Amino acid sequence: MAENKILEEVISRFDFPGSFVESVPYGSGHINDTYRLTFDTEEGRKRYILQRMNRSIFLQPVELMENISAVTSWLRKKIREAGGDEERETLNIISARDGRPYYQDSSGEYWRVYLFIEGATSYDMVKSDSDFYQSAVAFGHFQRMLADYPAETLHETIRDFHNTVKRFENFKKALEADAYGRARYVQEEIAFVLEREKLCHRLCDLQESGELPLRVTHNDTKLNNIMIDDQTGKAICVIDLDTVMPGLSLNDFGDSIRFGASTGAEDERDLSRVSFDPHLYEVYVKGFLEGCDGALTEKELDMLPDGAILMTFECGIRFLTDYLEGDHYFKIHREDHNLDRTRTQFKLVKDMEDSYPSMKAVVEKYK
Repeated sequence: MAENKILEEVISRFDFPGSFVESVPYGSGHINDTYRLTFDTEEGRKRYILQRMNRSIFLQPVELMENISAVTSWLRKKIREAGGDEERETLNIISARDGRPYYQDSSGEYWRVYLFIEGATSYDMVKSDSDFYQSAVAFGHFQRMLADYPAETLHETIRDFHNTVKRFENFKKALEADAYGRARYVQEEIAFVLEREKLCHRLCDLQESGELPLRVTHNDTKLNNIMIDDQTGKAICVIDLDTVMPGLSLNDFGDSIRFGASTGAEDERDLSRVSFDPHLYEVYVKGFLEGCDGALTEKELDMLPDGAILMTFECGIRFLTDYLEGDHYFKIHREDHNLDRTRTQFKLVKDMEDSYPSMKAVVEKYK
């Protein structure tokens, strides 16, 4: 069926007020197909975000939307109690006519609608310390508002997503199989991983023992998943909740540091341009702890630097595993692309290991 016909079908299954004006492709995302809808109402124009969920990536769209519905309902209640603006400070799902938070079209695809957040913008690139700081405050605030949410009741939409022990086991299987004969070219990188087997257990063991609490985690803590108010320049809303599920607060913190506190691109070939940036690390720690406002346990605070090292190491393992398996998971745009990515991550890991005492001191300064 032609795209316009599908859009007509989908739009008709949601109870929008007023008369339809237009539908235009929206945003720079690469996962879901996104449109901005405009309607004329008696109160003026209202806009919405319509998305077709990518079922090749999100295999359980119903469970995914159950997670988002539960979490956003909780957030709206917290925002309302604090006297905030629940239409701008969290995602607001528009239900389909049958009451569900999604619609399955005649071709089997799943769609959802959110209220468009007016007067705010998401940015793809960090342009200043302030941008990075605002993202830190927002993700810390996200943790604080969900600190007492029963995380175990959420679906694990991507199983073992940050189970570093499993990631290490998958790496060893790929190394043993060496299906593409590439192991001989990466002996230094292989040794780097094998020397740190105990590191893979650090957070997993603490979670298993209950020393680190299960939290609601975002799992995609990029700057462009924050809406920044056009007038104040302050972060107001965390968006893209597709990967919200149970996890560790240290996963979200660590992944932010992994890509945000690096001086180089994730796939930089010249490793002399890649290093851990202690200034940006401090900027993020300050904002994150301000946003958390006491929601984290003493153990979580103590382990924040470990989260940064673990998430960076885990990502490097994943890149190296994919390289050994023939580059089937991460998209590559040149020969040895995943190997380049591996090396940047391992360079950052080594830098962070060398900076560990000062990283701990920064947390002590702001907690």
